[in-house]
Amino acid sequence: MTRWAVLRAEGEAEAFRYTVHRELEGTEAEALAALPHIVDTFAQAATESGRRRQRRRVFRISDRSYFVRVENRTSVEEALFTLAELVADTHADELPDTVRG
Repeated sequence: MTRWAVLRAEGEAEAFRYTVHRELEGTEAEALAALPHIVDTFAQAATESGRRRQRRRVFRISDRSYFVRVENRTSVEEALFTLAELVADTHADELPDTVRG
């Protein structure tokens, strides 16, 4: 099975930080189908106290990339989600050690 990572980038200007938000296993179609659900769970429309946020917008950049902006009265949360395929792994016999492999 192919392994996938949903990467999340957060930050401002040159200070972006990239993390693996979630790992998936399956076909490309399965990973693409899971991505919108994962994006929808980021900074959901209610705060911890149950108040509704003022605005939540999701922008599709491509089939594999979404930008989310959640605004409430006191803050703005933004994140970029991108689906990435695992193509090299030094501990997987079925994959090369490097992309130049």
